[in-house]
Amino acid sequence: MNEKAITRASLADVRIRKERGESQTSPNAPEREAFERGFWDKAEMRVGKGGIQSVHLKLEKEVFEFFKERGKGHISRMQEVLKAYAHAHK
Repeated sequence: MNEKAITRASLADVRIRKERGESQTSPNAPEREAFERGFWDKAEMRVGKGGIQSVHLKLEKEVFEFFKERGKGHISRMQEVLKAYAHAHK
């Protein structure tokens, strides 16, 4: 994929495009595999060899609120989700 093929859009823009029928997603795309029941119960916290690095990260309000509404530790939960994603795609 080249840089010209990459576009940025807000969630609202994506929804508007979808309503207009302008979505570029494939209607034949496979369904995402659902996590098995208890998936997060088996998750474990790991700290990589490189340790922890402080970064500034901009998130959509909807994403941040999703984690924050679940109480104290929302930053750690975000880290765990990102780490699980990274491990799953290695």
